[in-house]
Amino acid sequence: VQLQASGGGLVQTGGSLRLSCAASGRTVSNNGMGWFRQAPGKEREFVAAIAWNGGNIIYADSVKGRFTISRDRLKNTIYLQMNSLKAEDTAIYYCAASRYAVAGSQAGPYNKWGQGTLVTVSS
Repeated sequence: VQLQASGGGLVQTGGSLRLSCAASGRTVSNNGMGWFRQAPGKEREFVAAIAWNGGNIIYADSVKGRFTISRDRLKNTIYLQMNSLKAEDTAIYYCAASRYAVAGSQAGPYNKWGQGTLVTVSS
């Protein structure tokens, strides 16, 4: 499976962006999916995850209440709606598919990764 993330860009503090991650090659409708990010000079960190059926949604504390993860199983696509963006949200955002139906915050179970999309939040 190939994962293609898109939707990144430059936005001002307080603005919004919607990231998409389209899967091709095979369906990911039975896989848990997640979003991670890596800021310059920092390690990759977990952002959000969603189970195969759209349930079991979890978020990092830093984005809770501002970001929303969702998926469209028919379109083989997941989304990350990001609102009230802050400068510290600046990072490359990666989508990933877990080998399990329920995805968590640890990177280990994710065995397929997209190429990333850059989000820059200017103050």
